[in-house]
Amino acid sequence: MSDVTWLRIGILIAGALLVAAIFFFSRPRKAQGRRVVLSDPAKDRREPIFDDGEGHDAEGGGDGTAEIRPELGLGAAEQIIAPTELGKRTTEDFDKILTLFVAARVDQVLRGEDIVVAAEKTGMVFGHMDVFHRLLDGHPERGPVFSMASIMNPGSFDMANIREMQTPAIAFFLTLPAPIPALDAWEKMLPTVQRIAELLDGVVLDDSRNALGRQRIAHIREDLRLYDRQHEVPRW
Repeated sequence: MSDVTWLRIGILIAGALLVAAIFFFSRPRKAQGRRVVLSDPAKDRREPIFDDGEGHDAEGGGDGTAEIRPELGLGAAEQIIAPTELGKRTTEDFDKILTLFVAARVDQVLRGEDIVVAAEKTGMVFGHMDVFHRLLDGHPERGPVFSMASIMNPGSFDMANIREMQTPAIAFFLTLPAPIPALDAWEKMLPTVQRIAELLDGVVLDDSRNALGRQRIAHIREDLRLYDRQHEVPRW
């Protein structure tokens, strides 16, 4: 089978496992540092040049968690990051999950060190379950607006070995209810995903592993407007 076929199979498997992963993320844990199981293989890709596409500074969680600072070089990224509650959901209850993927182009992969820098450049922070989260400004204790994981087993980001990490795609998931209205959460997630795809020279795919187009985006927005009408979530 071709590389494209293998990539689609890998993303298909990851999509099926993502629902279980979200449930795993949201349940209370007695011990931290456990990992989510996702899946798939990889190869090689070039290192992009990064700038701040959203006006966010990569300053970590602001609550004492360890940070990965791109300007410090990869030495910082290679530190073993202590387990943290940053980005943990406040409840295990959820009723909807919205997923997007950023996939590498044919014959390429996404490199761990590039993903870390791109995530921080777009305002995401490393935290609970060793994945990245977008937190609510001024209210990090309310949990993630959305999160990002690798589709390659074990799904988390091992900062001690980030130079060696390669994955065919990364998954972004918005679990509802979120700490803000669903449509507001989507409007934060979409440009972040698009910017990270640009930085990594990847492509944005929807939850059916198809290229994310305007029609699909419009459909998602309308679906989330309906969700917000049915669920009262305070604005912050």
